[in-house]
Amino acid sequence: MKPDFLDTAVFAAHEAGKILMSGLNGPKQIQFKGDIDLVTHIDTQSENAILTILEERYPSHNILAEESGRRRTRSPYCWIIDPLDGTTNYAHNDPNFAVSIALEYRKEIVVGVVYDPTRNELFYAQKGEGAWLNGRRLQVTQEQAMPRALLATGIPYARPELALDLFVRITAQCQGIRRGGSAALDLAYTAAGRFDGFWELLLNPWDVAAGTLLVREAGGKTSDFDGNPYSVYGTETVATNGRIHNQLLKGIREITTPAS
Repeated sequence: MKPDFLDTAVFAAHEAGKILMSGLNGPKQIQFKGDIDLVTHIDTQSENAILTILEERYPSHNILAEESGRRRTRSPYCWIIDPLDGTTNYAHNDPNFAVSIALEYRKEIVVGVVYDPTRNELFYAQKGEGAWLNGRRLQVTQEQAMPRALLATGIPYARPELALDLFVRITAQCQGIRRGGSAALDLAYTAAGRFDGFWELLLNPWDVAAGTLLVREAGGKTSDFDGNPYSVYGTETVATNGRIHNQLLKGIREITTPAS
């Protein structure tokens, strides 16, 4: 793998972050992609800045981006981009959002960058080389007991009832749950040891591609709700320090598995 792939992702994330910060407290042009799901003009500007950098340096690569969709080529490389994860937060001037950029090579995520421009926190990982935050190596927590675990989750627009049932059930089993509104940051925080684990339904590849690599490279574990090997193209995400993984899965299955 070329060493400049990570450098490019970092550079693009910083450029996108500048755009997000420039528009954070100003008026926003908001459109709706559904009844609730929204997009701002800053999402588009941020994505365009990232695409310009990637297309200039790697014109043959595939691209999967939240706002502009997919560009297919015959390359084994695919960039997976979320120019603004936490758009609803951003639209309300809530500073809990991030840029997420990942590189997939032959169906495996090999580079991941999550950048929080409000705190100037750059989380990054390259397969086999660990996960890092502003030059400091990351390690998931050592917590082994669910009653002492701090977790994070999100509520998808499509299935809020199931997500809320899971929230109630898991709340009774852990120390606490946070719902920040950015899956990319929730995963980065799990890698950094700020959370012991994370789960969510119906996320998109651009929400999780970079963050799940961070978790694995920090020593954590990822899977679907049944404990099967994780795919960013699946509909279920569980990411933990590994030590509480089976306990969290058990709590999830108490809600998602039909009674016999």
